[in-house]
Amino acid sequence: MAIKIEKKSKMKISIPTASMPDIIFQLLIFFMVSTVLRQYAGLKVELPEASKIEKLPVTNRHVSTIWIDRFNNIVIDDITVKNIHSLRTTIWNKLAADPQLIISFKVDKNADMGVLNDVQQECRQANALRVNYSALPTF
Repeated sequence: MAIKIEKKSKMKISIPTASMPDIIFQLLIFFMVSTVLRQYAGLKVELPEASKIEKLPVTNRHVSTIWIDRFNNIVIDDITVKNIHSLRTTIWNKLAADPQLIISFKVDKNADMGVLNDVQQECRQANALRVNYSALPTF
C-alpha cells in the first residue's frame, strides 16, 4: 500500500507595503541632510601678500574667479582654459548672464606676469572692467 502524502497548500508570503513610502521618505531626508556638496576650490595657488586689503562687499553670487597657478594654468570658475583667446567668449557669456559680475583674480605669486597681462587684456576686450585681485594680509 502506498502512503498518500498530502501537500500542504502553498502559503502566499507578501511583503507589507503600507509603510514603504514612509521608509523611502525617511531615507531621502537622511541622504539630503548627510550629503555635503563640495565646492570647487580652484587651482593650488600661493597668493601674494598685501599691506592694504579690502573685503568685497558682494556675495559670491556676482563673483567669477580666475585662477592662474605658477605653471600658468588658467581656470575660470570650474572651466579649464586651454586657449587664452577662448577666455574672452567665456567672460562675455558670463557678463551677459550677470551684468553685475565682478572678476576676481587669484594669481600665484610665482606666476608669469605676462600671462596675467594677457588675461587682463582679454577681460578688457570682453568689457569686464570690474576686477579684483586676491591677496593675503601682511601683519
